[in-house]
Amino acid sequence: MLTERQKLILQVIVDDFIQTAQPVGSRAISKKKNISYSPATVRNVMADLEEMGFLEKTHSSSGRVPSEKGYRFYVDNLLTMQKPLEDVTVIRQIMHDGFFEFEKLVQKCVEVLSDLTNYTSIILGPEIFETTLNQIQIVPLAPQTAVAILITNNGHVDHHTFSIPKELDPADLEKMVNILNDRLSGVPIIELPEKLNTEVMELMKLYVSDFEKSYDYIKAAFSNEHQAKLYIGGMANMLMQPEFKDVEKVRSFYAMMEKEEEIANLLKTKKDGIKVSIGHENKVEAIKDLSLITATYHFGDEQMGTIALLGPTRMQYKRVINLLDVLSTEMSDALYTWYKNND
Repeated sequence: MLTERQKLILQVIVDDFIQTAQPVGSRAISKKKNISYSPATVRNVMADLEEMGFLEKTHSSSGRVPSEKGYRFYVDNLLTMQKPLEDVTVIRQIMHDGFFEFEKLVQKCVEVLSDLTNYTSIILGPEIFETTLNQIQIVPLAPQTAVAILITNNGHVDHHTFSIPKELDPADLEKMVNILNDRLSGVPIIELPEKLNTEVMELMKLYVSDFEKSYDYIKAAFSNEHQAKLYIGGMANMLMQPEFKDVEKVRSFYAMMEKEEEIANLLKTKKDGIKVSIGHENKVEAIKDLSLITATYHFGDEQMGTIALLGPTRMQYKRVINLLDVLSTEMSDALYTWYKNND
């Protein structure tokens, strides 16, 4: 556990580095109004924090910068939440601008969020959460080819062509279709893979001969599952960050942002509230030098989507967390109002 002195010095260093992107030295810290320690004392505290892994020393300067561990401690223990009135006002103004389509509201939120923060904003739309499967039809096209027709509750129709084993009995194909409709009708699209690998698999083991081969083929019909609706703003903002002088880092980031399914998987969560992932806590290689902060929004008690901001680990955590907290609440209220007005 850090002492109060160590916490104060760490907080000052993180706050200063977030603002300047420059390593922080002991003399600069000692001159701050809320610091009553000499440069020598500050140096000793900084050395201790570095030894404990909360700070790192750069090659180009005698100053220190926060490590990922330092940022994590800062976020978990040193932030005091207070919603900036101007940010709250801007967000609430958006919500009361009279949008008649929820999609247009989400698009506006993405733009404003990236403008306010200068980071990349992403919103995972509610479609992926609210869309359920109504019916499945499988129509043979040729001796070894069939098309799976997936009809959703909102009338969307997906056609997936897939191969079928030559030796598959038509009676088994009929059994599979019956099992799929029985077990998957009414299931949210996002939950289909899990259902296929559990309930559907167990039933096919019981009722379908040569189950393993047939199951692999039928599973292929769901490989191009309904994609999440993503809204992205401020991708170019990352180019303005000092951390993105490395061309390879820029290329890697843009390559990842083109993979919508990968981004959607990154944002899907069963946990409510705000989540902060710093650096290597992120699972995707392209953002292991970045921080990702997400918040969920709801319709009643049901989670409908995710709001996210992606930026450098030197992120304005307090402001971003406050912004996402306000926006998630306002979007939940707006979603309820929109559904009520369009019911």
